[in-house]
Amino acid sequence: QVQLVESGGGLVQAGGPLRLSCAASGRTAYAMGWFRQAPGKEREFVSAINWSGGRTSYADSVKGRFTISRDGAKNTVYLRMNSLTPEDTAVYYCAARPLALATDPKVYDYWGQGTQVTVSS
Repeated sequence: QVQLVESGGGLVQAGGPLRLSCAASGRTAYAMGWFRQAPGKEREFVSAINWSGGRTSYADSVKGRFTISRDGAKNTVYLRMNSLTPEDTAVYYCAARPLALATDPKVYDYWGQGTQVTVSS
């Protein structure tokens, strides 16, 4: 079992930064992913990192602006978001799965409750 708790969401002006955190408890040798869901849209992949932190993946829409990282000692995964735009507005979720990182949300076993990110223009 893995429990995930996201934090760090909020309201930010376009162009600004924000850092999301996802604290994990329970088994932690899992790949972690960040996903987001805007109103009326499907949940979409944002970024993922494998259990060791040695491999990462990003959606094209965030590549170069977002950075995923993990702190093994704190069992926490971070998503640093820079140059935010109103199109980044969504509820952001972290998720965990065993083995390799993945971009398909359907293969993730555990989910956090989500944190709202709102980018004003």
